[in-house]
Amino acid sequence: MPDPAPTGAVRGGDGPAGPVSWRDAVRAATELLAAAGVPSPDVDARLLAEHVTDAALVVAGPPTGEQLAAFAGLVDRRRRREPLQHLTGEMFFRYLRLTSAPGAFVVRPETELVAEEAIAAARQHAAPRVVDLCTGSGAIALAVATEVRSAEVWAVELSADALAVARGNVAALAPHVTLVAGDAATALPELDGTVDVVVSNPPYVPPDAVPRDPEVREHDPDLALYGGGADGLDVPRAVLRSAARLLRPGGTVVMEHAEVQAAAVREAAAGTGAFVDVRTVRDLSGRDRMVVARRAGA
Repeated sequence: MPDPAPTGAVRGGDGPAGPVSWRDAVRAATELLAAAGVPSPDVDARLLAEHVTDAALVVAGPPTGEQLAAFAGLVDRRRRREPLQHLTGEMFFRYLRLTSAPGAFVVRPETELVAEEAIAAARQHAAPRVVDLCTGSGAIALAVATEVRSAEVWAVELSADALAVARGNVAALAPHVTLVAGDAATALPELDGTVDVVVSNPPYVPPDAVPRDPEVREHDPDLALYGGGADGLDVPRAVLRSAARLLRPGGTVVMEHAEVQAAAVREAAAGTGAFVDVRTVRDLSGRDRMVVARRAGA
């Protein structure tokens, strides 16, 4: 039996006390989303309403019937756990507003700290060369390019769908970023030994660790989630090997991983024989989130 459609103020029309307001509609939507288990139902309801009105609700006029119908459709899709970012077509990362679309990984707040480590490392150089492997939507590469204006940035992605999203984001935010269609394991051999920072948020989910959230499990592309191998670290290991060849001596690699993978990733970095000062950095919630290491050499 199909789920019931949104009802009441979300659907539109006059309520018992008169015409529906945005406050009524958002309140009803919040209840629907909460019942569906959406993590932040009040925030999502408001953002969907503001997407429909293309304005903050405090300055939006009374809702029209067309607006309420559009809002009801979006709320119904959200309660079925379609990602908010796919519904609004945008996502936020550090200081950037990025285009979001199916086929590209939806960026998470914890990855902002990965970008921050890469930015800090890039700022140690006057004109840094930075490579973002497995760039997805281009989020990390664009954060570096817009926050370190002197940086020369390359962004590598294998997925054609993700590349299409990244291409739009690069064109809108930092056209000087070089977007490369290619495999992180083999890309950019012409830069070997010349790069100052390699950063990556690669796929790293093991095959038996299916994500719990429907937004991730059903909508993020498998290519961006599952890292290959029994431990999910085939792609991350390839990224570390690429970082070893790309980086100049003293260069920095920053790579995201799952909390439970910290020791294995440190071991993988050390196992290349190319890195020193290998360490794990935690995110704001105290979880082991990334490996940071320095390329050995003079």
